[in-house]
Amino acid sequence: MLVETILQTKGVVVHTLPETGTLGDVVAALNSHNIGAVVITDVGGDIIGILSERDIVRRLGKDPAGALSLRIGDCMTRSVVTCTRNTDLDEVMERMTRQRIRHMPVADHGHLLGIVSIGDVVKHKIEEIEREAEVLKEYIAS
Repeated sequence: MLVETILQTKGVVVHTLPETGTLGDVVAALNSHNIGAVVITDVGGDIIGILSERDIVRRLGKDPAGALSLRIGDCMTRSVVTCTRNTDLDEVMERMTRQRIRHMPVADHGHLLGIVSIGDVVKHKIEEIEREAEVLKEYIAS
């Protein structure tokens, strides 16, 4: 199964912010959209970073009083692990596990196309396993 399968189901809406915003802006976006990470893009829509709940908690741990006024560009992860529409879900799961990340932007030559979370991947893998089990049951019953 490919990442494209997830994008067809969940859609391609990704909440983004510019690197000039603040961590307070990120917190507001995470809360209002009920998401766990925001992709940081330039004016052309290319990915330049990602900022997750974990990143914010780490910053709050270092400077609770001033963290929310920090600039996104100073806090985001710049080396973003991405995939393409044609990446196999097993590979996405392996990368997420190895890199210890929960969100992976979907890109084409650096341009943002969508995002998948570990929850999206696990949900689709479970559905795939359930379909395979049903086929096996039908095969055995026939």
